Amino acid sequence: MRVLGIDCGTEYTGYGVVELLSDDRLVCIVCGAIKVSPRDPMPMRLSRISIGLQELISQHRPDRVAIEDVFYAVNVKSALKLGQVRGVAMLAAASAGLEVAEYSPLSIKSAVVGYGRAEKHQVQQMVTRLLNLDRIPEPADAADALAIAICHLHTAATHERQSKDQSKDHSKDRQTATR
Repeated sequence: MRVLGIDCGTEYTGYGVVELLSDDRLVCIVCGAIKVSPRDPMPMRLSRISIGLQELISQHRPDRVAIEDVFYAVNVKSALKLGQVRGVAMLAAASAGLEVAEYSPLSIKSAVVGYGRAEKHQVQQMVTRLLNLDRIPEPADAADALAIAICHLHTAATHERQSKDQSKDHSKDRQTATR
């Protein structure tokens, strides 16, 4: 499975494409950030973010997209702007026919570090380790986006294992019932 993680922001929108290989290794395909100027009008910034995400989706063909839930904003105006960027990210994914998964910061940190209150540098170091990278991804928004993608891959793998376990249990129940 290949996942595009998106860390929405009004100046830097981080992105990271991570693939889970058949041997359970995680591989970073690409990461970075779409930088927009805060001096540009909001519609222009949203357009640049949208075009950048559409290009990433077209080029790297993820199976899913994962983004972070809005959790905190300095003020209402910031929250509204962040919501607009999240909307653009969801639209870019949906327009490409991709499902979007949303995760809380606590869930992302728990999935990557094992502790929901982990510090930013702990998340960055664990992302670097999990993806076997030579250095911490830059900018920080790219590392955050990779963490979001890793969170989705871990969550999806857990759900898949649980589904298989339930299927085995149902199969055993049917075998026992027919005896």
